[in-house]
Amino acid sequence: MVNRVVVVLILVPLAVILIALSVANRGLVTFTIDPFNPGNPGLSYAAPLFVWLFIALIIGLILGSFATWFNQGKHRKLSRQRKQEAELLRIEARKSSAATPSTPNLPSLH
Repeated sequence: MVNRVVVVLILVPLAVILIALSVANRGLVTFTIDPFNPGNPGLSYAAPLFVWLFIALIIGLILGSFATWFNQGKHRKLSRQRKQEAELLRIEARKSSAATPSTPNLPSLH
């Protein structure tokens, strides 16, 4: 159900906006890597504006993902440490429960 809400509220409007942007920006735009000689055909690429916008969007998503991943490294490390600690405590608890008798030898209260 949540997936449907995400698709309807976020992805459908985003797709409509991207399609409208693509249709409105079909004119060729030249992207030049060499700022000192913009007419150099070896370092100039012509494509519709929406292609350059999509490339910029994809690069931004990738860079943002990497930045988030690196930033959250400390949390992943802490999680791994806590999992190891929990596993060691679980093993220790099993050993101690196996070492102690299950029914203690207590006097009866009759």
